[in-house]
Amino acid sequence: MAADSEPESEVFEITDFTTASEWERFISKIEEVLNDWKLIGISSGKPLEKGIYTTGAWEEKSDEISFADFKFSVTHHYLVQEPSDRDGKEEPAEDALPLPMQDLLCMNNDFPPRAHCLVRWYGLREFVVIAPAANNDAVLSESKCNLLLSSVSIALGNTGCQVPLFVQIHQKWRRMYVGECQGPGVRTDFEMVHLRKVPNQYTHLSGLLDIFKSKIGCPLMPLPPVSMAIRLTYVLQDWQQYFWPQQPPDIDALVGGEVGGLEFGKLPFGACEDPISELHLATTWPHLTEGIIVDNDVYSDLDPIQAPQWSVRIRKADNPQCLLGDFLNEFFKLCRRKESTDEILGRSAFEEDGKEVADITHALSKLTEPAPVPIHKLSVTNMVHSAKKKIRKHRGVDESPLNNEVLNTILLFLFPDAAEKLADGVESGTSPSAGNNPPPENEDYNLFSQFKSAPSDSLTYKLALCLCMINFYHGGVKGVAHLWQEFVLEMRYRWENNYLIPGLANGPPDLRCCLLHQKLQMLNCCIERKKARDEGKRGSVSDRSPGGSSGDAGKGADHSGDNAKETDKEKEVGKSWESWSDSEEEFFECLSDTEDLKGNGQENGKKGGAKEGSKEPVNLKPEGRLHPHGKLTLLHPGEPLYIPITQEPAPMTEDLLEEQSEVLAKLGTSAEGAHLRARMQSACLLSDMESFKAANPGCCLEDFVRWYSPRDYIEEEVVDEKGNVVIKGELSARMKIPSNMWVEAWETAKPVPARRQKRLFDDTREAEKVLHYLAVQKPADLARHLLSCIIHAAVLKVKEEEVIEDISSVKKIIKQIISHSSKVLRFPNPEDKKLEEIIAQIMSVEAIIARARSLKAKFGVEKCENEEEKEDLQRFVNCLLEQPEVSVLGAGRGPAGSVIHKLFVNAQRVSAMPPLDEELRRSGSSDERRLNTGAVSDFPPPTGREVILRTTVPRPAPYSKPLPQRMYSVLTKEDFRLAGAFSADTTFF
Repeated sequence: MAADSEPESEVFEITDFTTASEWERFISKIEEVLNDWKLIGISSGKPLEKGIYTTGAWEEKSDEISFADFKFSVTHHYLVQEPSDRDGKEEPAEDALPLPMQDLLCMNNDFPPRAHCLVRWYGLREFVVIAPAANNDAVLSESKCNLLLSSVSIALGNTGCQVPLFVQIHQKWRRMYVGECQGPGVRTDFEMVHLRKVPNQYTHLSGLLDIFKSKIGCPLMPLPPVSMAIRLTYVLQDWQQYFWPQQPPDIDALVGGEVGGLEFGKLPFGACEDPISELHLATTWPHLTEGIIVDNDVYSDLDPIQAPQWSVRIRKADNPQCLLGDFLNEFFKLCRRKESTDEILGRSAFEEDGKEVADITHALSKLTEPAPVPIHKLSVTNMVHSAKKKIRKHRGVDESPLNNEVLNTILLFLFPDAAEKLADGVESGTSPSAGNNPPPENEDYNLFSQFKSAPSDSLTYKLALCLCMINFYHGGVKGVAHLWQEFVLEMRYRWENNYLIPGLANGPPDLRCCLLHQKLQMLNCCIERKKARDEGKRGSVSDRSPGGSSGDAGKGADHSGDNAKETDKEKEVGKSWESWSDSEEEFFECLSDTEDLKGNGQENGKKGGAKEGSKEPVNLKPEGRLHPHGKLTLLHPGEPLYIPITQEPAPMTEDLLEEQSEVLAKLGTSAEGAHLRARMQSACLLSDMESFKAANPGCCLEDFVRWYSPRDYIEEEVVDEKGNVVIKGELSARMKIPSNMWVEAWETAKPVPARRQKRLFDDTREAEKVLHYLAVQKPADLARHLLSCIIHAAVLKVKEEEVIEDISSVKKIIKQIISHSSKVLRFPNPEDKKLEEIIAQIMSVEAIIARARSLKAKFGVEKCENEEEKEDLQRFVNCLLEQPEVSVLGAGRGPAGSVIHKLFVNAQRVSAMPPLDEELRRSGSSDERRLNTGAVSDFPPPTGREVILRTTVPRPAPYSKPLPQRMYSVLTKEDFRLAGAFSADTTFF
């Protein structure tokens, strides 16, 4: 047993060398990604067009792989190209160099203004980058760099991929890459040097040529010529003050109504600082051969004026301060405030003396008093007197956020009828409401319905603009609270004294507008009806009257009959029931009508309860007739059928409609609930039935239905006993249902004309509700209500300014803003984030227009007398706004080039010798451009020097295949980079 157990106790290890290591797994993952993206095999494509790297579309695909637990992201960057016609190109494919090696020598796309850094450094149309997935990860050690580079080399060899593969090393901000590209018998190594301090020998062309040649190590003598592309970049930062055209707003001009930089009712526009911070001039020599020019540490032939190509790019100021944007942002901040008006201003200014409180609580009693209401002359003093008086009780004049001069200016702007009537000495009670003209029909005016704001000529819109201005310039949230308090007091003053509110369209509240605008329209409806009663005037207001001509048959016939009535009411004009009705009680006859009503008031009381089955007594005096209904006659007496004067339906704002629908919905679906709901909805129907009975004594339900809902009265031809064809009519099936609501209402209805019915619309109660609603609004609530008006105004302002500049890109953005805003603002309580996006879009448009104006002023577009040159400059400025880099036609000798030259001359001379201003202007003329030392001094030392060196030489042996070699160099004040691509023949090496 012991002998048998001995072999078992020995440990026998077998190392399985067929198991894949982490490194091998990493390589296989790279190969898998390349296969998935179909990057294996011979790459093909057509030669690159000039400028395609800038104008073409670049796309990228990403994936993630890992080396053990270290994650890498693999990204494929490529230029989107149309598939090339490969017919006839298969044969030379074996000899042809891989596409990336051909791109190294292509000169059509040197120095692209907007591209990946590897595109600029190596001129590649397609490449793959492997980089650490996390931003803070980095491949720092040399051994790890070599391991990754070996992995790339093996993966390329295994797959036959001809797309260059790069590995990002060191910290990401350094943008350091090493890579490789393989083809049949050829290989290109991509190497890079990045230094903080520039060695002196590499600050000029001769030193760079030396390092390029030594790196190539070409055995041929003499060396083939090296082709060069050079770009020097000059930066202009010192814009003179007079180049910035924006005038600061004239705050003093606001008071007194003078026209200045800003007025109440107009939004400001433009940048407060120059939105263009720098101009970068790139002077390029695209095709130079070694030996043509001299550039060393002693002398240089690289004169910017002599450069064959000039291109310009502008650097925009980061978030320039713009007036319109500031106004919008400050107003939007109000939406987040929590304080109420009382908390902001101290003790409530709506808190009044006991007597005044008693007056308001007994508003109904006051209205029912038979004594006529005194109507005072309308003046600014009367209108604002109560507001000032109440505010002074609780707050000293000096403590008021708004001074009286500003306040009076705003009130006159909001209520222009005050100034007009003061000047004319006419009582406002006799004048119609200002601003009630039919609105102009155009796209800009109708924006309010998309934004759910208010018409641009309305009081609500003007109020929003004034509050925005007050918030920015006159005391912030305290000023807003003060003005709103004054506004609410003004609304109450107008309600109590029967003064219509100007700047609001006639009619019921417009549900396309914001809720605040609807509330003001509702208050105006109340004032209008109260004024009509108090003045005792007939025929001052249009009636709703459902009937029309006999040709109106076929209108909608729902239970309330509203469809038919709504269609017909537009055609009817007559007396107003409010002219007789005097309160919400059953009826109070006005003095003017007392005699008329004595004769038949008692008769109506006696006979009014007659049931539908028995005809009304014919001797009953008809009342409240409007006009005959075509040729229709009553079925039984045969007298003409008259359309009655009816009550207007109660106007409703959207919150009241919502509240009403909630109440009706809560009644449920039971029979009792449905019956109750129908009774609540039939108040208007009952009123119309009573008016119809009063106007048509002896009528029956069939007569009423023929007028009110013609589709519920069915007529058909029948033959009578004598053989004559006669038309016989009867009620529809739904009207014959037992306990039908129409039948019940008809039996309940008494012959009472509209003027003596209980009011459907209690204007006193509704006005008090509106005034209370206005009084309890916090500044934040107010800002929320009016934000849509402010955005509406901002869009109109931007459109107005864009028309002057005519910038195509801005037109597109404005359309996007309108589309976005109409979706966001249409619904109540939009999200803050979406509102911020809209404001940011408006600010971006303002900045673009400000940049356009800044560039126009700098390039003197308006001052240019030659029309052709002016058009060229205008085109050049527009291109600068929309393109990352713009070529200057004629380089330094064209119209734009000469302007740019002057700008640099001014900046150089002024910074060196400020007193020599006059000499500076003389030296800026086009005929005094000097090409020698004087011209060079016109420009500062170049901020950036970029050089591309290219050649084709055999490596590593004289008999090797000639292959492309390229080195890119960039030198700035604090950065020096060399990016080399060196190819070698691997057939025998």
